[in-house]
Amino acid sequence: MPNTSDGKVADSGPFVLVHGAWHGAWCWRPVQHLLEAAGARVFTPTLTGLGDRAHLLTRETGLSTHVKDVVSVLESEDLQDVVLVGHSYAGLVVTSAAALVPDRIKRLVILDGFLPEAGEVAMDLLPERAAAHYRESADKNDGLVIDPRPLENLGVSDPQTIAELTPKLTAHPAKTYLDKVEHGLSDLSFPGEYLLCSGWSTPFLRFAQRASAKTWQVSELDADHEVMVTNPDLLAHHLLYPANQPVETAP
Repeated sequence: MPNTSDGKVADSGPFVLVHGAWHGAWCWRPVQHLLEAAGARVFTPTLTGLGDRAHLLTRETGLSTHVKDVVSVLESEDLQDVVLVGHSYAGLVVTSAAALVPDRIKRLVILDGFLPEAGEVAMDLLPERAAAHYRESADKNDGLVIDPRPLENLGVSDPQTIAELTPKLTAHPAKTYLDKVEHGLSDLSFPGEYLLCSGWSTPFLRFAQRASAKTWQVSELDADHEVMVTNPDLLAHHLLYPANQPVETAP
């Protein structure tokens, strides 16, 4: 594997990159290409009911469905020493997946997302205004899905990026935000990494603080929430060469 100027050897993975709400495997392509160019194997599952698997949406599509999606990839591909990355909503998914198959995980990385405890519900972990918007959207859609949020709300400001990404977003299964988390932070047998995107008004600082309190490595990325697309080089480099850059945590 290639070295950095300070002599670090790149992590060879395999990497399993899990997208957040409204997205699909497509959002990881820029990062995937960079990781593969460094010699890593990369898997980018699309969660049931989203992206290229939107046609599989049913009323039963919930959080446990998505956890099974990820665990099934790990098991069917017989992956070992995995770097498992969950962005945004997928923090809920990968935390449970890692707790279920800890022997397959080398590093667990939460990227600007939820880091739950068992019994918590995603809807209750959102800022009040966002939760109200999600509930209103779900009600409008007969409780089935939550419509995509404007990318401007996620810190994206470039008009071309917004125009390119917006048509790719798909409505998200509402049940996933209402299901209780079955396996959370305290169920993990090892510490992970938390990457906080500080280039926008992220609502996830509380989870970075929660990670820090559990002795996780916590680092800041000067990027918006869509860092996989807007700054893939920054993210790929950090995944390959993790660095310890503590985030200040307020009491």
